[in-house]
Amino acid sequence: MENAVRKFIDKHSLLHQGARVLVGVSGGPDSMALLHFLSTVREEWNLDLQVLSVDHQLRGEESEGDFNYVKQICKDWGLTFHGTSLDVRSHARTERISMEVAARELRYKFFAQKMTELHADYLALGHHGDDQVETLVMKLVRSATSTSFQGIPVQRPLAGGMIIRPLLAVTKSEIEVYCETHNIIPRIDATNLESIHTRNYYRHHVIPLLKEKNANLHRTAQHLSENLEEDETYMQKQAKKVLDEAVVFNHEKHQVIMDINLFKKHDQSLQRRAFHLILNYLYETIPSHLSYVHEEQFFSLIRKSHGNTKLDFPHCLKLNRAYDRLTFYFEQSYPLQENFNQMLVLPGTTYLPDGSVIKATYTATIGKETPFSLYIAASGLSLPLYVRTRKNGDRMSWKGLQGTRKLKDIFIDEKIPIERRNSWPIVVDSNGHILWLVGLKKGKQIEVNDKQFVCIQYEKGHQ
Repeated sequence: MENAVRKFIDKHSLLHQGARVLVGVSGGPDSMALLHFLSTVREEWNLDLQVLSVDHQLRGEESEGDFNYVKQICKDWGLTFHGTSLDVRSHARTERISMEVAARELRYKFFAQKMTELHADYLALGHHGDDQVETLVMKLVRSATSTSFQGIPVQRPLAGGMIIRPLLAVTKSEIEVYCETHNIIPRIDATNLESIHTRNYYRHHVIPLLKEKNANLHRTAQHLSENLEEDETYMQKQAKKVLDEAVVFNHEKHQVIMDINLFKKHDQSLQRRAFHLILNYLYETIPSHLSYVHEEQFFSLIRKSHGNTKLDFPHCLKLNRAYDRLTFYFEQSYPLQENFNQMLVLPGTTYLPDGSVIKATYTATIGKETPFSLYIAASGLSLPLYVRTRKNGDRMSWKGLQGTRKLKDIFIDEKIPIERRNSWPIVVDSNGHILWLVGLKKGKQIEVNDKQFVCIQYEKGHQ
C-alpha cells in the first residue's frame, strides 16, 4: 500500500515539504491507516501533523468510545489532537434535513474552522478506491447529466487550504492488510455492515459483482473520475466564455438578460452548462425539485422561432422571452404571511411555500422510518390529508404519552427557534387530527393488520 500511496501523492502533488497537515480521524480502518502512513513519513517530509476527530453523538457510548480511542492514539503516537462533540440530531431537526446531511454539514464546518484557526495547508481524509467506485456507480444510477456524474475529487479547496485524499489509490482490502501488518486495531462502526443504507447496499451487493469482472475496478474508476474532472473543468471554462458573449448580469436587480441568437451559436453542451451557471448565480441554493424537466423547458423556449413566452421556475424565478431576448428574474419574494393549509396530493407531490416538498404514495410494505418519513395504515384513515401550519390550541398525542401536549410545548422542548414555528409543516387528516409534526413527533396510531399503507416523505427546500 505504501508504494501506491506514495506514487499517488507524487502524481497529484498532494503534499509539500514543511506542510501543516490536519488529518480527519474517526478511529476506523481507513482513517487510522492514513494517519499511520502520514506519521511514518512526517520526518521525511518535515510535516506538522495534527489530528481532528468528531463525536457525532449518534451511536451513544460507541461513538464516544471511538472519539476517546483516537485521542489516546494521538497521545501514544505523539500527535496533537483537536476534537469536538456535535449535536447532529438537533441540527437535523432545526434545519429539517437528514442525519447524514446534518452530520456532514457540522463536521465540515468544524474542519473549516480548524483549517483557518491553525493556518493549515492540507486536510487529509481517508476516502479510498472502493469509495470512489461506490460513488460513481451511485451517480450513474441517479444522474441525468454528465455534469452530475462526478467522482470524489483527489483534492479541492477548503478554508484557504486543500482537502487531499491520498488513499484513493488503494482498496479497502489493502487498507485492512496494512492495519494488520502494522498492528493497528481500528474501531468498527457496526452500521457500516448493514445494507439498509443506500451506500452500504451498493458496497455489499453491487460492487462485489462488478469486481468479479474487473479486479482493478478501483483504478479504472479513479482514472475515469480524473478524466471526467479534467474534461468538466475545461467545459466550464468554455461555458463561461458563452456567458461573456451572450449574457448580461444585472447585479443590482439580480437579473440575467440573454441574447438568444448569440447564445444559440454555441454547441448545446456549452449551452447546457451556461444555463446551469446562470441558475447557480440566481439561486442561493439550487431547489431540490429543480430538475432536467426545467432544463428541457428552457431549451424548448429558446428554440422557438419567435413570440413572447414566460416560464415559471421554483421559488418565483421567471423566464420571460420577448423576441430574441430572454430575461431571468424573481417576480417577488415569498410573502411575509407564513401560514398555509394545502391538501396533500395522494399519490403525488405537494410543494410548500418555502420550496419544501412532501411526497405521498400508497405502498404494500413499510420501509425504514426516519424523522422525515411516515407510514400510516390506509384503512380507517380519514381522507383527504392536509399539510398546514399550527393553529392556536393545537395539541397532539403519540405512542407512550398519556393524554395530549400542546405543539407550543413540543417546540420549546425541541429548542425550535420562535421564528421557525409558524412555518413548521404539520400533516393532519380530514378531521383535523394531527398525524405528524414533521421531523419532530409522529401521532399515535391504531395498530391494525393492514395490507396497504400511506407513505409520506418530507424533503427540505431552500429559499
